[in-house]
Formats: sequence, structure tokens, C-alpha cells
Amino acid sequence: MANKWGFPLVLLSLVIAVLNLAEAAVPAIFILGDSTADVGTNNFLPGSMARADFPYNGIDFFNSTPTGRFSNGLNTADFLAKLLGYEKSPKPFLSLNSTSLLKWFGGFSFASGGSGLFDTTGQRMTKNCIPLAEQIQQFSSVRSNLTALMGPVATETYLSKSLFFISIGSNDIFEYYSSNSSIPEEQFLSSLVVAYENHLKTLLDLGARKLGIISIAPIGCCPSQRFFNATGGCIEELNDHAKAFHSKLDVLMHKLSSEFEGLKYSLGNAFEMTINVIQNPLAFNFTQVEAACCGTGKLNAENFCKPDANLCSNRDQYLFWDRFHPTQAAYKLAAVTLYGGGPQFVTPINFAQLAEA
Repeated sequence: MANKWGFPLVLLSLVIAVLNLAEAAVPAIFILGDSTADVGTNNFLPGSMARADFPYNGIDFFNSTPTGRFSNGLNTADFLAKLLGYEKSPKPFLSLNSTSLLKWFGGFSFASGGSGLFDTTGQRMTKNCIPLAEQIQQFSSVRSNLTALMGPVATETYLSKSLFFISIGSNDIFEYYSSNSSIPEEQFLSSLVVAYENHLKTLLDLGARKLGIISIAPIGCCPSQRFFNATGGCIEELNDHAKAFHSKLDVLMHKLSSEFEGLKYSLGNAFEMTINVIQNPLAFNFTQVEAACCGTGKLNAENFCKPDANLCSNRDQYLFWDRFHPTQAAYKLAAVTLYGGGPQFVTPINFAQLAEA
């Protein structure tokens, strides 16, 4: 059966002529996940409601360009790529028809806003997003083409040195919470981790060996959730789900590291990283950690960031860009912490150590 995500071999042939992939000094980066890592994937999805390719998104990007990032500028994927030595983060896989992609190859981004660990997550709300299973299928097509061009041994070597960053899971929990499901929390979270395990095993079977996993932040403190709390406080039930998910993810990564030879990983504790900022904002140069910079109504959280929204001027002092997503300043802080942080925030090694491992 034809591969849905196949693309002409000539594209990769031209790219590989520019860079000896297997021997590159800087590891390639493959990014998977949701809107926290999306660098423009959803721009290419017809009818998708989870898009950010319009103002005021990107107001602090070069030429104030709305790129599809859910940010006023860059996101964590961009900053991690810079820290690793790249000028830019990997381009969206779906932009393969762009001639600019032929000038640079450092991996691809498959991350899609609204997506989740479950295939059904986000489909009703966004109308069109790419779940993690399909993102891994896209990566599989890249691997197949690399194998055809480089041979299996060189491809295995190349992928074993590459970095795979994954940031996903919050949309699954949001949907579980908002649905008032009768499924007990423990059962739901266990099924979510089983789904994650199956996805990671597929990725590992395809040759991935260096995984940078970013867990779920205290999503109960997003402006979108504070909006529904009469006190303006966090929705602690959502935060409890996020903390419990991290604990289960920690156990899972220990398990996988004993099952897959050569697997090395970093697990970023996005909950601790973010709650630390919320509880001590001034220490990180933030003055507003409750309201969104761009939006409407109470806490700027009644609607998404659009051209007619309210826009703050001191964006670097806001933790949240819109009702769900961080500002560029917050994304940068997250990347720096993941890259060089200690065991309070990233275990068993940080992302810099993972790149060198």
C-alpha cells in the first residue's frame, strides 16, 4: 500500500548532498507533539481551527510575522534548537514542498496544535490536527527514504545520534476533564500512559534512541481555566492530573530504558518548572502570571488571540501569551531549564547531557 506521507527521493538526495547526515557534528532534531511545539504544521491542514497564522501571533517574530507558532515569537522547540547550535528550529514536515527546505536539514517538526496521545483528541474541537500516531507515521516515511538513500547501517547510526523531543498530553487531559467522564482518574491516566508507551515503542523500533520528553505543565493555572474559577485561582483537579501523569511517565521511562538497548532520555518536569515561576514570578522577571497577554474579557481569557484582541505591551513580563500558551519569554525560560537544569526539573540527565550522550 502506498505511503500516505511519501515524498520524492530527489528532495532528500539534494539535502543529503549538502550535509553528511550520519557524521554531522550537531545531531538532527525531530520534534513531535502539540501546540506547545508546533512551528507551523497546522498552517498546512485545511479546515483546522487550531491555527496561529494570524496577528497578533508572531508580533515579536522577525517582521512581526504570524508563523503558526502559538506565541508572540518563538517557542521552546526554537530555543532548544538554538541552544544545540542551529540557527533555526526544524521546519514542519508538511512544508516539504518548499524549496527553502532543500537549503538546510537538521530534522523535521511533526508537532500539531490540538493533538494528543489518543487519536481522537482534538478532532472535534480543531476539526483537523495530526495525532501522535500519525506524526510517527510521517517520521517513518522520512526513515524509509533515508534508508533507501543511505542504506540501513548509516541510517541507524544517524537516527541513534538524533534527538527526539516530544511535548504532548495536555489536550488529552483537558478533554477528559471537560467531558465530565465517568471513567475514574486512575483508569484514564493509566490508559493515557499505555498509549504513550505504545507510541514510544513504535518510535524506538524505528531507530530513535535519544528522547527528550516534556511532561505536562500545571494546566489548571492557564488563564482559560482560571476564568472558570470564581476566585481566579488555579483548577487544582487539572493540576493533580498533570502531576500524577508525570509520576507515571517517570516510571514508564525507567521501564523502557531497561527494555531498549542504547536508549537514553531526559524527562522534563514541566509542572515543577512552571509552578516555580507562578509561585515566585519576580525571581524570573515576570509581573503577570495569571492573565493572558493577548485575548479578551476577564483575564484576557474569554477568547483566543486575534487581530481585534487586547494586547499587552510588556510581553516579556507575562507568563501567558494567550488563554492556553506561554509567551516567548516563558518558552525561552523552559528551554534553558530543560537544556541545562538540575534534577529538580529534568531527570536523569538534562537535554544538553542527552545531546552529548
